[in-house]
Amino acid sequence: MTEPARPATDRPSKPRLDHVDAMRPVKQLGVVSTHSLLFFAPAAAISVGGALTLLHVTREAFLFISACMLTYGYADIGRIGYRYFYRRRFVAVAVPYACWTVIYFLVSLPGSGLGVWGGLRHFGYLLGTGYYQLYYLVVIMQFYVLFPALLWLVRRFATRPWTLVGIALFVQVLVTSLMHWDVLPPHMRGYWATREVTSYLFYLVAGMVVAFHLHDVHRFLLRNGWRILGATVIAAALAEAWYVAADDHLVSWLGSGSDPLQPIVIPFNIGAIACVYLFGVWLVEERRPRPVRAMAMSGSDNSYTIYLAQMLFVYALSDLGWRSLERVVPWPIVVAVAVVIVVLSSVLLSSVLARTPLAVALTGRRRERWSTWLPRGLWRSEEGGPAPAGSARATAAATASAITR
Repeated sequence: MTEPARPATDRPSKPRLDHVDAMRPVKQLGVVSTHSLLFFAPAAAISVGGALTLLHVTREAFLFISACMLTYGYADIGRIGYRYFYRRRFVAVAVPYACWTVIYFLVSLPGSGLGVWGGLRHFGYLLGTGYYQLYYLVVIMQFYVLFPALLWLVRRFATRPWTLVGIALFVQVLVTSLMHWDVLPPHMRGYWATREVTSYLFYLVAGMVVAFHLHDVHRFLLRNGWRILGATVIAAALAEAWYVAADDHLVSWLGSGSDPLQPIVIPFNIGAIACVYLFGVWLVEERRPRPVRAMAMSGSDNSYTIYLAQMLFVYALSDLGWRSLERVVPWPIVVAVAVVIVVLSSVLLSSVLARTPLAVALTGRRRERWSTWLPRGLWRSEEGGPAPAGSARATAAATASAITR
C-alpha cells in the first residue's frame, strides 16, 4: 500500500524497491478480476469456480507484499520507536479503512430498510469485520499488532531463517486443512477465517524473512525463473483438478470446492507470488521502454485506491445491468471489459483524490501536485545523460544497487 510522506526525521531513507512495488498493480488486477467474476459471470459455470480458486491468491499476495515491505521499512523499529510506527500505520491504514467503511455504508443504505438504531448497529458490524473487500485491512491491522513479536521471532531465527519459514508452512497447511474439513470451531472457519491473521501466518512470516534476505532470494528467483514458472503451472493444474473433483463430489473428503482457504492451493500460491515478483523485476528493468516503467510505478502509486474504491464501480456496472450483456456477448468478454472499466475508473478516481485535501484520508498517500497528473517520466527521452532524480530509471537503478550490494 502507498503511504503518506514520512515527517522530517533523522531516520535515513531506504531505496524504493520498484520491482516489489510493481507487484501491487498486478495483484490488484487479480482482485478486480475476482470481484468481476463474482458479479458478472454465471455462478454455475465450473470454469468460473476454477478461476476463482486460483485468483484467491491475491489475498495471500497482498499480505506477503505488505509484510515484506513493512519489514524492509521498519526492521529498526526499536530505534524508530513504536509511537512513530503505530502513528504511521494509523494514518496509512486505519483512517482510509474507516472513511471507506462510511462510504460503502452510505452507498448501501438506501433500500436496506434499516432504521437509525439498526443502521448504527450495522455500521458497527461493518467497522469491526470489514466491508466486503475491506477485510484485508482488518487482517493487516492485526498483523501490525503482532509485528513487534513476529520481528523478534524472525531475529531469533536469524541463522536459520528457512527453518522458521518451514515451521510456518507446516502450521499453515495444518490450520488450513483443519479449517477446510470443518475440524476447527465455527469462528475459525469460512467467513470468520478470512478475517483472522492466523489464517495467513505463513505468508506474513515468509514476507518478513524475504525482507531480511532479499539479495539471496532475488538471485535464487532470477536463476530459477523458468523452473518456478513450470512448477507453478503444475501446481495450478493440481488445484484445478482438486476443484473439479470436489465440485463433482467424486471424493467426499476433498471438502467444499468453494472454500477460499484450501490446502491444495498453497503450492500454487507460493509459485504465483514468486512469478509475480519476477514479473515485477521484468517491468522495471532498464531495458523496458520508459512508458512501461512509468506506468508500472503509477499503477503502484494508485493500487491502494484501486483496492479501496473498486466496489463503487462494480456496483455501478451491476446497477446498469452489465451482467445482462452476456445474452448477446460471451461472458468472458463481459467480465474482461468490466475489469478494464473498473481498473481505469479507480485509477482516475485515485489520481483526482490524491490531488485534493482528502488525499491522506481516502488514498493513504500524501497530497500530490496537479502538475504531476501524468506518470513521472512518461514522455522523457531515454537518451541524454543520467535520469532525473525520482524518475523511473533513477529509482530502478537505486533498486538494483540496493538488492545486489
